[in-house]
Amino acid sequence: MKALTWQGRRRIETSTVPDPRIEERTDAIIRITSSAICGSDLHLYELMKPFLDRGDILGHEAMGVVEEVGADVRDLRVGQRVVVPFNIACGDCFMCRRGLQSQCETTQVREHGTGAALFGYTKLYGQVPGGQAELLRVPLADHNTIPVGDDLPDDRYLFLSDILPTAWQAVQYADVPEGGTLLVLGLGPVGQFAARVGAHLGRRVIAVDPVAERRALARAHGVEAWEDADLDERIADETAGRGADSVIDAVGLEAHGSPVVHGLHAAMGVLPSAVSKPVMEHAGVDRLAALHRAVDLVRRGGTISISGVYAGDADVMPMKTLFDKQVTLRMGQCNVKRWTDALMPLVEADDDPLGTERLVTHRGGLDEGPGLYETFQRKDDGCIKVVLQPAP
Repeated sequence: MKALTWQGRRRIETSTVPDPRIEERTDAIIRITSSAICGSDLHLYELMKPFLDRGDILGHEAMGVVEEVGADVRDLRVGQRVVVPFNIACGDCFMCRRGLQSQCETTQVREHGTGAALFGYTKLYGQVPGGQAELLRVPLADHNTIPVGDDLPDDRYLFLSDILPTAWQAVQYADVPEGGTLLVLGLGPVGQFAARVGAHLGRRVIAVDPVAERRALARAHGVEAWEDADLDERIADETAGRGADSVIDAVGLEAHGSPVVHGLHAAMGVLPSAVSKPVMEHAGVDRLAALHRAVDLVRRGGTISISGVYAGDADVMPMKTLFDKQVTLRMGQCNVKRWTDALMPLVEADDDPLGTERLVTHRGGLDEGPGLYETFQRKDDGCIKVVLQPAP
């Protein structure tokens, strides 16, 4: 089959690789009809070399049709249309029963001390082959699929795999009070949906991004979208001098405005893995500009919700300010299936209130995948969201 594979920093190839097969009785094989490139895939493209091997299959936002099932799969049938959540969970352990599927005790990657295994996302999360491919093996398939109907296009359902529940969780964690103001930093795909969710739930949403096309798309969904110029003063003016009640950091570790760490990222891309790996594991390698802005802009007693990915274990944080302002921090990988029941009626509604069919800006087959990674990473051509559709 064809698949997108990692070959080095900023090097993605469309490769021919062996078809996946049933390995456990609880597996299923899915023929992929749509697979997205996620903003967090760009961290692999740019930074995560120490935890990748040449030939790793990428992708963790996928959906398709069941092609084959293992002998112990009970809830799926061949020909059924399904979405595949990005985290791999058992559905029955201590963590899963508490809605923390991203911490599943059955699939935790204990070798690296991390949470549940993820599709297509480095050795840190199990090095499981991903969904930017023609076929995908899904472990524990009864739990790690979301059956969907046949009448609506893929775009209505695809984002249930990651970015839509990630955005929903970000807003839930932000705990915006009635009549409060939600500030969203970053209008990439997750930021777009977080802003839309906040507006759908009746909150005032202000979102900030330097890219004009991203601001325009957010405005089309009732969001006040601003550039970063004079942001401190504008937020103070709009909130009686207090700051936003809640702030979502939808940017993460590659934020603009951290030139020294950006230089470190570039260096790690060319250093041998044996050298760069301990730096990644033990140094402050995150570009923290967005997170520090969140700390500045949230009001005293407010909440910061972090959905952007961070990877450093020695990051410098303004602990005195956080403590003095009595700020609540909530964060973490999304627990996808925790939010499915709340989101399904919205993605299937006739009026598509979250605009799932109005997010994708670029499409292509797997052969176009390497070029689309570059376009997305550079934010060229108004690129906000890329969907790959393998040929039948």
